[in-house]
Amino acid sequence: MSKNPYQSDDIQLLRLSTAGSVDDGKSTLIGRLLHDCQAIYEDQFQAVQKASKKKGNGEIDLALLLDGLSAEREQGITIDVAYRYFSTPKRKFIIADSPGHEQYTRNMVTGASTANLALILVDARKGILTQSKRHLFIASLLGIPHILIAINKMDLVDYKEDKFEEIKKDFLKFSEKLDIKDLQFTPISALKGDMVVNRQENLTWYDGPTILSYLENVQTISDKNLIDFRFPIQYVMRPNQDFRGYAGKIASGTIKKGEPVMIIPSGVETKIKSLYWDEKEVDEVATPMSAIITLEDEIDASRGDMIVRTNNLPIASNDFEAMVCWFDTTSMKKDHRYILKQTTNSTSAFVTKLNYRININTLHREKEADTLELNEIGRLSIHTQHPIFFDTYKKNKQTGSFILIDEATNNTIAAGVIIDKGKKTSFIHGDKELTSQKGAALWLTGLSGSGKSTIANHLYKRLKERGLECEQLDGDVMREHLCQGLGFSKEDRDINLDRASFVAGLLSKHGILTLASFISPYESQRAKLRKNIPNFIEVFINTPLKICEERDVKGLYKKARAGEIKSFTGISDPYEAPENPELEIKTPETSIDKAVEIIINYLLDNGYLGNTNRMR
Repeated sequence: MSKNPYQSDDIQLLRLSTAGSVDDGKSTLIGRLLHDCQAIYEDQFQAVQKASKKKGNGEIDLALLLDGLSAEREQGITIDVAYRYFSTPKRKFIIADSPGHEQYTRNMVTGASTANLALILVDARKGILTQSKRHLFIASLLGIPHILIAINKMDLVDYKEDKFEEIKKDFLKFSEKLDIKDLQFTPISALKGDMVVNRQENLTWYDGPTILSYLENVQTISDKNLIDFRFPIQYVMRPNQDFRGYAGKIASGTIKKGEPVMIIPSGVETKIKSLYWDEKEVDEVATPMSAIITLEDEIDASRGDMIVRTNNLPIASNDFEAMVCWFDTTSMKKDHRYILKQTTNSTSAFVTKLNYRININTLHREKEADTLELNEIGRLSIHTQHPIFFDTYKKNKQTGSFILIDEATNNTIAAGVIIDKGKKTSFIHGDKELTSQKGAALWLTGLSGSGKSTIANHLYKRLKERGLECEQLDGDVMREHLCQGLGFSKEDRDINLDRASFVAGLLSKHGILTLASFISPYESQRAKLRKNIPNFIEVFINTPLKICEERDVKGLYKKARAGEIKSFTGISDPYEAPENPELEIKTPETSIDKAVEIIINYLLDNGYLGNTNRMR
């Protein structure tokens, strides 16, 4: 019989994050927990005894057990999260000891990101402080399901119950603004040991559990999402030609052998053939197990893809809203290209809007803010080059969280939680929902006045409305920005075209659809463009000269006929019509909307707008 997946060792593991203001006694509390649980070695204890005597303390200073972090502060070393491990017969614990200062907000976010429980210390003499509010806000933002407020130093307020109740009342009032699932309070004296591991005799009016008792018995199994199966593929296992398995950690949910699943983004459906966990074949696996999955059909899936149930899909979108903590000394820049990593998937991303910045001391929304600096938190609108597959963070921490990476330095510069999908959705065309795009240069060629720019304008609007990455190039854009001073001579037109070719090729390489509208009259020119530009698509806008001359929006034909413009295409210079374009659109018999439809269908059929399987 295979092991019950719900009895994973992680069920007995509690990850907790601690936070507190300066001198609230956080180090003393952790030291007390380790000492009273007999989780420190004899030589460590003797060293603390000696150090306490040198400092002239009348009793052992258990905070010295964490002196390594204090020494780092004194030396000016970057402060990071310190992890402490201990266990009792009932449970294993990992404590993320996070600095509580405002300038270390990013460190607290890091330490609390994987926590089941947040333990926030408060000095009973001072009550709720600005930093206490900050810690509670961050714990709420990160969706930590259980929060324990430890009101410390009760010995310095004579263990008065009314003082405890006053602070508790202040916290409850502030927490009304936050989304907190479970908020508990315990009065303690970390120095004396009251209500940490043992009850002692000084807090008889409090009938709740001690800190350790609460930590040992708090239930975390219900905190896991066991409904929505999400399996980001991390690695493809091919030990031999007869075995293809997909390895990864189950982000949420459960799955059994034989169940129907879908691979996204491809949209291909199949069934679970076999499941492996702990080097054994099992009938069922569940979060947070690491497993290997084999499928009944031969499917091309790789790292970054995700296996989900066919009738329970995540959100697919290029756009979403997120709360983000900025980690970097370099300010956030809108429309700057970052790398977004979510589960095992990575894609380019842009911040399109800073909706507001949070003043985490007051919880006020600063809507006039235009950037985020180090340790600041704000709500951002983010657009990704390729759609990602996610759930909101509240529903699924694993698929609803991400980091941003600087392309140049490879540094992690921000961490975020997805709170809502954006206003835009995946590009839907007819009954097809697209899941990715690839770069290409649509080169619209034809006479002046043929309708190239008009069609490109409508196509650009249609693609942008659906969240696709595209840019427009035409003669006017080039002459305004890159080719100022150039005229209409053959030499000047060649220079203009060479520069446009370089820009279009660069954009195409970076996965962007480029809509380039240029007369480019010679077949030899367009052959050179095809050779130099990745994914070159020639679109011949076939409009008779007579119609183009009748339109003459800019009056160029009139000037050419009058001899004011020499070597004008169609009048004094030939136009060589493409012999084998990818597309030919005859505008006299094709409306603008129909022309746009023809081009989109071509892009769909040739995979430039991503996979076209129906995402139900």
